[in-house]
Amino acid sequence: MPLKPDGDWRGKRVVVTGAGGFIGSHLTEHLVTLGAETTAFLRYNSRSETGLIQECPADVRAQIRLVWGDLRDPDSVRRAFQHADVVFHLGALVGIPYSYESPRQYVDANVLGTLNVLEAARAGEVARVIQTSTSEVYGTPIYTPIDEKHPLQGQSPYAATKIGADKLAESFWRTYGMPVATLRPFNTFGPRQSERAILPTIIRQALKDSSIRLGSLAPIRDMNFVTDTVDGFLRIAQCDAALGRVVNIGSGRGQTVGSMVEAVSKTLGKKLEVVADPDRVRPPASEVEELIADATLAQELFGWRSATTFEDGLRATIDYFSHRSVDHDPARYTV
Repeated sequence: MPLKPDGDWRGKRVVVTGAGGFIGSHLTEHLVTLGAETTAFLRYNSRSETGLIQECPADVRAQIRLVWGDLRDPDSVRRAFQHADVVFHLGALVGIPYSYESPRQYVDANVLGTLNVLEAARAGEVARVIQTSTSEVYGTPIYTPIDEKHPLQGQSPYAATKIGADKLAESFWRTYGMPVATLRPFNTFGPRQSERAILPTIIRQALKDSSIRLGSLAPIRDMNFVTDTVDGFLRIAQCDAALGRVVNIGSGRGQTVGSMVEAVSKTLGKKLEVVADPDRVRPPASEVEELIADATLAQELFGWRSATTFEDGLRATIDYFSHRSVDHDPARYTV
């Protein structure tokens, strides 16, 4: 480090927390293909399961250093970060509905876990740390498109913990001069995404039946294909001007949940009927009604822009789920 503007990752020692997750597995895979010496920090389990790392090609998996631990355990985090040049911190407890049920777990994983990441990176003199935020921290917007100056509003325990994590990262920049930047992706979709997310649950139900169960159809989301989100992570890590800053990435285009249903219906050539499911509706004051990004800063600082159309990304996502077996009823609501 620092990385060169041409994005040469060869030989860079990189750690990805949350590497077994949706975005984390794609980022980890891409880093390996770029020649980075890549460590996947995975939550310990007795079965040595690697999450979505198992879906990476075999030649990629063979080059990933696997380290098990827990973000809540500072010792395991510190060991994982030894000799690291770059840390991408994607590890978090996600899923808004479950945060209503167990907010303390979210504080432990997302706030205290991020504190452990920052302290370990500082102790190890890591040259670059990328904190992962979420557009949920903006809440229902005062204005759209949403830029980085928009007020933060914790409309769910999940969002509140991510605000806390982002502010911890900012404080380490201001207090210790830590080389940390925060990437704030708007909604990401694509292969490997959890079926509790809105687009996969629409797709999976539509593949099985013509009737799908959903909550509100009105919320608007800025949907970005996962390869574009990964590109944002790689670019911000190479950008000195982003240090100490929060940077949005998003397409600037909104899709209602209802329009997503229509797009899936059109792509499959199948008429879909929506059945209202009250279990899928957020508490009224917690629902974020609209998220549309202003990604001007990302373009100005490191030349990022959304490159994949929603339609192209949707086809790739449908193709992925259509070739995967399912061992549960996709209409069954899970938090």
